[in-house]
Amino acid sequence: MVRATFSLGGVEVAPGSAATVKLGIARRYTADDVNLSVRVVHGKKPGPCLFVTAAIHGDEINGVEIVRRLVQSGRLRRLRGTLLAVPVVNVYGFLHQNRYLPDRRDLNRSFPGSERGSLAARLADVLLSQVVAPADAGIDLHTGSMHRSNLPQVRASLDHEPTVRLAQAFGAPVLLDSRLRDGSLRAAAAELGKPILLYEGGQALRFDELAIRAGLRGIFAVMEELGMVEPRKRSRPRVSFRANGSAWCRAPESGVLRSRVSLGATVEAEQVIATITDPLGADSTEVRAPRDGIVIGATQLPLVNEGDALYHIAHFSKLERVSSGLDGLVEALTDTDFAAPSEEAVDTEF
Repeated sequence: MVRATFSLGGVEVAPGSAATVKLGIARRYTADDVNLSVRVVHGKKPGPCLFVTAAIHGDEINGVEIVRRLVQSGRLRRLRGTLLAVPVVNVYGFLHQNRYLPDRRDLNRSFPGSERGSLAARLADVLLSQVVAPADAGIDLHTGSMHRSNLPQVRASLDHEPTVRLAQAFGAPVLLDSRLRDGSLRAAAAELGKPILLYEGGQALRFDELAIRAGLRGIFAVMEELGMVEPRKRSRPRVSFRANGSAWCRAPESGVLRSRVSLGATVEAEQVIATITDPLGADSTEVRAPRDGIVIGATQLPLVNEGDALYHIAHFSKLERVSSGLDGLVEALTDTDFAAPSEEAVDTEF
């Protein structure tokens, strides 16, 4: 039996082919159209439909590079099923290197959206109805925000077995049980019964090669789990460590921060992890870890106000195993399969 074409936005994509579909969002006041670009890769053989989205927050650009490497990979030539890849969801924010939309709304608090609502609501409605609804599962790519950087991690609803299965397959070093937030893409997808993972890695407006490679590797691992691509031999098993919880360590005082730990560091309760001084260095305040854990998020801005979030620390039952797993992450990601493809190596034929 011949597999049916995939239809999106009035474009028919034949089995064994790929196309970029532009979904109309709105018009600028310059009379230019704003489109949501979706790369549709429709495999010759049947299989699940997976969506991958990036830059819902316009300044979170690591995911844009992850999607670029994903759609250029030769592994998709034997794809089973369909991939819907959206490199830039928040086009407005991306153009202005800004997290939000022009009306200052957070797109990830605007789902499920409305065809006749605000600009954010209309964009959310198009993404949900045209990209999320036809899919069987999804991965949403993010970074830290507001001068914060995140260790590669997956956040998901871990009380939902299909979601847990994909989260464990992704193989990020840290797995957080994260509640659904009203208005988020995750909450809207869950309402439609779609398992969805939220991947965090790196910081806004910067490419982080480790986070990019970890995200790309994770997406392909999920596709392997779903039977969309052939599995590859691995030198070591991918293990995600589920956190027992996490909390932010906040600034006890305002001043200039001098950090003593980095992302992925193992810390002990009451360990001095930073100091805060005034510009002359006359007054100094120690910042101590509230408990044992791993630093999975950290501010990159040395100027802090009292109460600012400084370090996101996740708690685990077996810190030694987690620390060992993190040490192996860099080694695993040196694989050239996840590096940026050279211009000569890119094969655009599907």
